Amino acid sequence: MVQKESCMKKTVCGYCGVGCGLVIESGKLKGDKNYPVNRGLSCAKGTTSLEALEKGHRLLTPQMRGHREEFFSPATWDEALERIADAIRRSDPRRIGFYLSGQMLSEDYYVANKLGKGFIGTNNVDTNSRTCMSSAVVAYKKSIGIDYVPLRMEEIDQCNLLIIIGANPAEAHVVLSTKMKRARKRGCKIVVIDPRRTESAAFADLHLPLRVGSDIDLLNLVAQRLIREERIDESFIAEHVKGFERYKAGILALDSATLLAATGLSYTQFETFMHLFCESENVISAWTMGLNQSVQGVDKNLALINLHLLTGKINKPGNGPLSLTGQPNAMGGREVGGLATTLAVHLDFDDASTEKVGTFWGSDNISKTKGLTAFEMFEAAERHDLDVLIVCHTDPVYHLPNRHRIEKAIANIPLVVEINAYENSETAAFAHIRLPAAPWGEKSGTQTNLDRSVTLQRAIRPPSDQARADWEIFAALGKKLGFDEAFAYESVESVFDEYKEMTKLSEKGHLDLYKTRYEQLEKAPFVWGEGLMKGHKFMTEDGRAVLHFVVNKALSERPSDDYPFILLTGRTRDQWHSGTKTAAVEKLLRYKPLEYVEIHPHDAEKLGISDGDTVEVASRRGTISTTARITDTVQEKTLFLPVSDRRLNYLTNDLLDPESKEPDYNHSAATVRPIPTKETEAKD
Repeated sequence: MVQKESCMKKTVCGYCGVGCGLVIESGKLKGDKNYPVNRGLSCAKGTTSLEALEKGHRLLTPQMRGHREEFFSPATWDEALERIADAIRRSDPRRIGFYLSGQMLSEDYYVANKLGKGFIGTNNVDTNSRTCMSSAVVAYKKSIGIDYVPLRMEEIDQCNLLIIIGANPAEAHVVLSTKMKRARKRGCKIVVIDPRRTESAAFADLHLPLRVGSDIDLLNLVAQRLIREERIDESFIAEHVKGFERYKAGILALDSATLLAATGLSYTQFETFMHLFCESENVISAWTMGLNQSVQGVDKNLALINLHLLTGKINKPGNGPLSLTGQPNAMGGREVGGLATTLAVHLDFDDASTEKVGTFWGSDNISKTKGLTAFEMFEAAERHDLDVLIVCHTDPVYHLPNRHRIEKAIANIPLVVEINAYENSETAAFAHIRLPAAPWGEKSGTQTNLDRSVTLQRAIRPPSDQARADWEIFAALGKKLGFDEAFAYESVESVFDEYKEMTKLSEKGHLDLYKTRYEQLEKAPFVWGEGLMKGHKFMTEDGRAVLHFVVNKALSERPSDDYPFILLTGRTRDQWHSGTKTAAVEKLLRYKPLEYVEIHPHDAEKLGISDGDTVEVASRRGTISTTARITDTVQEKTLFLPVSDRRLNYLTNDLLDPESKEPDYNHSAATVRPIPTKETEAKD
């Protein structure tokens, strides 16, 4: 048990991308009033982290088995690592995959990435952040030249209009939503654009309930009006933006009536929004999975960023496109190279970059070919083209789309290794080796929140039983493979020192973590890339941002007579992903249940479904049963399932954005029907 202490310890929350500072005093956890990110604010998930650590179903010793049909048996660390190393030695690097997580700290990510890409020679090193923010990464790079959030959360206090689109911070980023509400009290107008009337919509000045999948139509319609009414910043465009004439020709050729009809919004709703936009000097847009998780996720991001470029509402205080990351270290993972589409420190796989990184690491094993992304690794497994998969702090069987397909694919992999702090994952059933990792509270290291603040997470107790920090596990595996010198780290701080030195290689000179050290991070976060775009400088080759003309191609799965509904997915306030940690805390189960489906009253009446009924939800891929919640927060012919339902992805489709490779989670055709009870069968 965690011992109560009279002294006060400090750490950083391990849940969402806000990155709140926490203090532990006399055995209790609360927000740190002196921490600049949250100033004492906290959410229920964060303040119950100690309880989750105690009550979660922990994995505490290494375990192995020969076949999936066998029971796991205890093993020593040496036995488990030797078996993994032997499988890697016997395999082609192209047939080895690492699947990492935004739950890992940057030091963990760094060592794993270095081992995979630098020494084993596989670029199949990806992260579950692929499924939540890779569309934003691609769009930032295409428009402003770099994976960079060009403003800070604190700038919400300076904006006049906050547009929340495809996001529900009231439940997914609770502390940030509290800041938004305070900004509203000071006069900032808030518009929420979402098919559901979410808790965020409830505190907004205007809710635009657009039709599912029509985001690009709405954003293009706004751009068209701005151009036609000469509400754009022509001098800004002339000096700092390229591609305008081509973009303008494409936008003006679109039919405005058709665009508005596609959104499902009324003329009055749209005009109200346009008035707010045009009359607001400073505008911030914030988004997350609702835009990103789409077969056109990159295009949706670009359509939104275009509005900032057209109006010059970027690179100045209180303005800009603010991507919200869902996981605590999704951005840190991007920085160290946790995506299969980048090498390290935001470098790509070009000749110059691979040479620089190879020299720094002292390795000539780096491949110049991009690796397989998350879902692509399982496509390779379908073809029996993957020999080894190492999964760390994530649960792909639960969270990747079209779960029946994922289960069949992972069963083809000869060796699946799961590194996890908790034993109740869905992936565990398919693993051959399970290694106990130290979770939040038992490990130290850095993480980067959603607006570039690098924070130091400190352990509050030693690792339980045989659990180890992830960086230690990957370093030990590196030594087993014969790379002793490259992985001879003495401490987590020595890993950080090497990583921050590597940031000097970043091509744009923007990733300047080399300016900080643990001693400074003990006192306050470090914000990398500050002032990078002052003077409206962008990180493209010529310093000019790029407008990209995009249209709604309607590529998502469409409803049919058999599947007339569109299924939406999302988080709920007090649960974290599958509830591996949070579902163990009784207090966090009081707000909303883990499993339910929201159905509009009109649809429920037609189908004979009452609130609380057990219903069957089906798609072309699978079927689950759950409890009906009848509510007009969803539109007609629309269903909503929370991601805390572990069976959710038996229903979702596996369409991917062609550029970001992010799945199209929020556009699955589905149906819902009542499950007959003995009473109804008797009446029939």
